[in-house]
Amino acid sequence: MNIKSDCKAIASELIEKAKLSKGDILVVGCSTSEVVGNKIGTNSAEDVAKEIFEGIYGVLNEKGIYLAVQCCEHLNRAIVIQREAIPFAERVNAIPQKKAGGSLATIAYQSMPNAILVEEIKADAGMDIGDTFIGMHLKRVAVPLRLSTDTLGKAHVTFARTRPKFVGGARAVYDENLL
Repeated sequence: MNIKSDCKAIASELIEKAKLSKGDILVVGCSTSEVVGNKIGTNSAEDVAKEIFEGIYGVLNEKGIYLAVQCCEHLNRAIVIQREAIPFAERVNAIPQKKAGGSLATIAYQSMPNAILVEEIKADAGMDIGDTFIGMHLKRVAVPLRLSTDTLGKAHVTFARTRPKFVGGARAVYDENLL
């Protein structure tokens, strides 16, 4: 199991299938416990989180796409993100830790330049590693994506992209590029 290279490949495929571009935000929720084969919330693994972060962040950073990392329930699923991604967002006061925020959020907070914690965002796409439920942090119309894999280590992984809402009625014409 090569977590870092698997994450690079997954992130690259997700960027392509979700049609992400510079300035977009990808939210990731992650249970490192699930990745190593344990029940969510029971065996937070910082070494695994570091590999996941480096794999995903490296690919996103090259494309100018922002990474948002969802904290665990002990920080009410707050989000670690770079200030530049959402410059006017109201930040909250907490510092993610292994047992209060989770390993991936902890590594992201320590590693990303200008990292802050906010209560919520509206991301353009999402990756849910270990069934952590990221839906609250996606824009309103989320569309499931199927990638070539649905596992990372021993964790189940799901993906979504978002699209603008359809408004209008029978006479409305829609931009095919936004579907």
